[in-house]
Amino acid sequence: MCGRINALLATAVVLASTAVNAQNATGKEPIDYVDPLIGTINGGHVFPGATLPFAGMAKAGPDVIGENQGGFSTDGSPVYGFSHMHDSGTGGASSMGNFPIFAQAGCPNDDLNACNYTSWERATPYVNGTVRGRPGYFTITLESQITVEMTVTNHTALYRFTFPETPTTPNTTLIPLILLELSDLPNTRTDGKIKISSSTGRMTGGGRFSPSFGIGQYQSFFCADFSGAAIKDAGVFANSRATTRAKSLKVISETERAAERPAGGWVQFKKPDNGNQVLVRVGMSFISEARACHNAEHEIPTHDFAGTAKAAATAWRDKFSVISLKPGGVSDVLLRAFWSGVYRSMISPQDYTGENPYWHSGEPYYDSYYCIWDSFRSIHPLITLLDPHSQTLMVRGLLDIYRHEGKLPDCRMSFCKGRFTQGGSNADIVIVDAYLKNITKGIDWNLAYEALVSDAEIEPMNWDVEGRGGLESWKTLGYIPTENLDLLGVGTETRSISRTVEYAYNDFVIATLAKALGHSADYNKYLGRSGNWKNMYKADQTSFINGTDTGFVGFLQPRYMNGTWGFQEPVWCSPLLEFTGCYLNPSGGETYEGPAWLYTFFVPGDMKTLIATLGGPTQFVKRLDYFHDSGMAYIGDEQAFLKVFLYHYAGRPAKSAERAHFYIPSQFNDTLNGIPGNDDSGAMGSFEALTMMGIFPNAGQDVYFITPPFFEEVTIRNGQTGKTATIRNINFDPSGKAIYIQSVTLNGKPYTRNWLQHSFFLEGGTLELTLGATESAWGTRPEDVPPSLGPLGNGTNATAQRRWEMPQIPNLRDAMLVS
Repeated sequence: MCGRINALLATAVVLASTAVNAQNATGKEPIDYVDPLIGTINGGHVFPGATLPFAGMAKAGPDVIGENQGGFSTDGSPVYGFSHMHDSGTGGASSMGNFPIFAQAGCPNDDLNACNYTSWERATPYVNGTVRGRPGYFTITLESQITVEMTVTNHTALYRFTFPETPTTPNTTLIPLILLELSDLPNTRTDGKIKISSSTGRMTGGGRFSPSFGIGQYQSFFCADFSGAAIKDAGVFANSRATTRAKSLKVISETERAAERPAGGWVQFKKPDNGNQVLVRVGMSFISEARACHNAEHEIPTHDFAGTAKAAATAWRDKFSVISLKPGGVSDVLLRAFWSGVYRSMISPQDYTGENPYWHSGEPYYDSYYCIWDSFRSIHPLITLLDPHSQTLMVRGLLDIYRHEGKLPDCRMSFCKGRFTQGGSNADIVIVDAYLKNITKGIDWNLAYEALVSDAEIEPMNWDVEGRGGLESWKTLGYIPTENLDLLGVGTETRSISRTVEYAYNDFVIATLAKALGHSADYNKYLGRSGNWKNMYKADQTSFINGTDTGFVGFLQPRYMNGTWGFQEPVWCSPLLEFTGCYLNPSGGETYEGPAWLYTFFVPGDMKTLIATLGGPTQFVKRLDYFHDSGMAYIGDEQAFLKVFLYHYAGRPAKSAERAHFYIPSQFNDTLNGIPGNDDSGAMGSFEALTMMGIFPNAGQDVYFITPPFFEEVTIRNGQTGKTATIRNINFDPSGKAIYIQSVTLNGKPYTRNWLQHSFFLEGGTLELTLGATESAWGTRPEDVPPSLGPLGNGTNATAQRRWEMPQIPNLRDAMLVS
């Protein structure tokens, strides 16, 4: 594993060193640096097609046979269709990809049944070098020499097919055929219908499908129109055969799946009049076919491809415009990585407002949370910085789900509850983070507090899909036991360690909101429960790697209801031992997607106590170094993000900067494989963007860790106040060697804290970081580290007496520390 780390470090040095001589092309704007193909191979699962930011329910892209959670992969797999809604970066199974269309230049010998209708027969490789994307637009050329371009509006996809003058298939003349199949990416369709107009070619229909990571089913509807060529004929197909006799088709079965009986409709055209092009407009809806047609007719009334693509690009430019960079001579590798990370962070969650088939409340509705366990750490904090209006709508949407379904979601997709609550009730963190950062317009905070208390106090019948389980033990024992007796609900009974520390932090943020809203008794109760993590800390537990003692003692361990200890090797479920042993497998041990080594560091609201528990700042830094240097840390999973910056709490912010510059660009860069794990709806992109801006958050708190930005200067314009906050590096070194802060000024006055509050971005100002090539004393004093709770006393009662030490600072002038 040391060889792996050395190789990655060498890669980082090589990529960073290219910055010295590289010059950025003049005249480029942020949109020009976005590469939607980053993360489309080796499990990144990124959706690379055409979409709008957040509001883009329509996501048009190619679908391939094989690894296709985002629809398309750059591994050379053949393309079998182009569909109109996708998710991006998801783990687990694929999702959506409803109603793919596919074009053929003609049928051999003009025999309708000589065309290919099933996905496996029509699948066609693409031509290398023809796959290109930019925000709001995507194009690809198949080996059939058919070029497909696509763009979108909110609910409508628009495709432009350009056919070769002479089809590549023998004995074929140019009489294009375009089909639409009643299927989705994971082949979950259980019933469907389609109707085709002989005169106009319009196709309408719908189907019932299953979500990838959730329970239940959802319905989806489409409305497809064509332009550019006269209609020759139309009909339907089933299995591998087509007919002109029928213009409608229904497939209804409780057991039959789309893969077992392909079905759909087709339209054949006379030779196109203008440039051998046919345009296809596909409106989508979760309400009805009529609504799908309305969406299409309202959003793209004239099939104007160029105008639609231009409008999509403008929408992305508007989102990017809140950030200004002064690159300072860094390479295009870093610029592409940064702007592509920002881009991917704005693909999801998706705004389905007005398309909710279950209730009409007048409130926003957002979907495609994969999952809040992944997104609370960096996606939502980044949206709060760059697009506070959208984040406000998302919080209101989460509360509206609670209002109508009785619980806040953790995972949610296609109007279905997620199949797994991966850890705690993490919408709690998103909501409190919003409160602390002035995301308040239109939010009912009494309702929000009610929702959080419901998570903490009321166990649902199925806590695999919402809320928390084991609450009786949580309240009486102060931890989630291994082999717990739970009579209140059902759910995955493992993950006792990770659930304990995550429930503890959930209760910490509830205590924060309780205090702000004047609920003093609740504040003390939940602050007390936030210390429950220590009830699973076994002070004498050792850890071995390949039979060698790591030298560190004291780790979280499983514990039974009677108080006795179980055992899980602390390194288990890391890259060093049975890496994926604790993933979605319900019997996968007492941690989730990470080892006990990792979870022993997860006490985000009580780092002062954790550091004291682990032997003090010096020993804590040694332990954190070992976690990263041994190869145990896997930055491709979200819970590792915060571990890059925990050095700040030990008074070593320079070490956080070192780690940030190791992981970027060694594992986050501009290659197709430029993220280390699946993107989880933009989690990897948001980590990348925040880290490169030098302001990584401790989500759920009003804390941003200060590290040097990867550029000479970063400016963020706040969408609520219009004020701009600038972080500027003095003595900036584009080679990435001078990454250590020597001193800082805030609006011209010395500033020694190694952290910021959100008021900096609301009120605007200038933070100047003077850099050097060696670590300095800046930010290292006990009074410079981020706020935390005081040390624990003995027992729960002492825990309840602790007080949150976040200073009450009304404005930035009071925040300045004069050396």
